[in-house]
Amino acid sequence: MHKFFTSCEMFTETHAIIVGEDVKHIYKVLRVTKGEKVAINNLQGEEFLGEVEEVNKQQVTIKLLEKLNINNESNIHITLFQGLPKAAKMDLIVQKCVELGVNEIVPTITDRVDIKLKGEFKKLDRLNKISLEACKQSKRSQIPKVLTPIDFKDALELMKNMDLIVIPYENATGYGVKSMIKSIDISNIKNIGIMVGPEGGFEENEIEYLKHIGAHIVTLGPRILRTETAGFTCIALLQYELGDVGGKF
Repeated sequence: MHKFFTSCEMFTETHAIIVGEDVKHIYKVLRVTKGEKVAINNLQGEEFLGEVEEVNKQQVTIKLLEKLNINNESNIHITLFQGLPKAAKMDLIVQKCVELGVNEIVPTITDRVDIKLKGEFKKLDRLNKISLEACKQSKRSQIPKVLTPIDFKDALELMKNMDLIVIPYENATGYGVKSMIKSIDISNIKNIGIMVGPEGGFEENEIEYLKHIGAHIVTLGPRILRTETAGFTCIALLQYELGDVGGKF
């Protein structure tokens, strides 16, 4: 069964309307037809079973049949603070991190971010569209946002209020996610921040700042991972240990 998203403003008590770019994809690629059952999400985490009532080139009209008790979101809330990478690496980061359950992605300007990237960042619309497409593919209930880039020190302030801060670092040795889980009380951890450095990694003084706010500086193993790999590797490990990726006992 296909799943679609449309804003809550496009819902009435009985119907939902899809307009815009999705319409062509629905009738031309997916070949959805009248009478077909679909899932429709209102971008607010609410999901409904619907029946396609009309399909044309301007809009798709869906009759709402019932509200679904479905929540594909993890029990932990993860924010990724990603040091701005070069080229199209951010596209991959957003796509895979959304599939793995990240809730927010905050592009972060650290000391070693390429100077050209520290100017105006013009990719937010594109990245949020990638997030939406990843949500459709992975059948998530809520769409993560890619936020406006912030400076490293502003990121520190945001992370101070989180239950757990995890920093994958290429120079860390011995202390990894397994060791961290054993050393902390995991019973009340809901809000997690992960910060990943850009291609050049972190400066030593940045690691010291992170330690000062209680961050856990962890290794992801003996092999050095690229910046676009480190974030979703760390998310996957935390979802396994604390979230819903590992399944139930």
